Amino acid sequence: MSRILLIGGHGKVALLLEPLLVDAGHDVTAVVRNSEHEHDVAATGATPLVADVEHLDVAALTDLARGHDIVIWSAGAGGGNPDRTYALDRDTAIRSMDAAAAAGVRRYLMVSYFGARADHGIDPDNPFFAYAEAKAAADEHLRASDLDWTILAPSTLTLDEPTGRIDAEATASGSVSRADVAAVTAAAVDEPATIGRTVRFNAGDTPIAEALRG
Repeated sequence: MSRILLIGGHGKVALLLEPLLVDAGHDVTAVVRNSEHEHDVAATGATPLVADVEHLDVAALTDLARGHDIVIWSAGAGGGNPDRTYALDRDTAIRSMDAAAAAGVRRYLMVSYFGARADHGIDPDNPFFAYAEAKAAADEHLRASDLDWTILAPSTLTLDEPTGRIDAEATASGSVSRADVAAVTAAAVDEPATIGRTVRFNAGDTPIAEALRG
């Protein structure tokens, strides 16, 4: 059993991930910004914790992370506001990595997206540009850290039913269900072969456990 701090606990993927982690025997604390979301999180078996991480400094985030074994970042500003996107998806994410290191939490999983990279090619006039920049910067900071990191980079998210299978060898973005992203994240928690890897994936034919073993 691991003690997991899940940041972004009321996201669509997170709400599917939480029961998978709990069923696997983990102790999950899910951070939410809005107290009205506590009930939804508690219903999954996770323990809700209300905290506005966007406005917490490294010291406060360190206190939040202390005592856990794993940090999972599944938060996001949701687009639309570039300033908030940079503040949360880049700056707060980076502070959470530094906080995990300061708290002695070695394992860190980042839920990113398929196209996250410095040369993402998004036009600066595109509304998606801020998100692409923010995620690329956060992922690069994580790769440069001393944490036991994994970056999970799914393609376009759908509401399809889970298949339990993915394509982790794809070179172009396709689509994958949120339920399968949750299953990939849950499986990666307990798969040491994912440490130090960026796993870009679409829906596919390979069982998740096999795909993550590389």
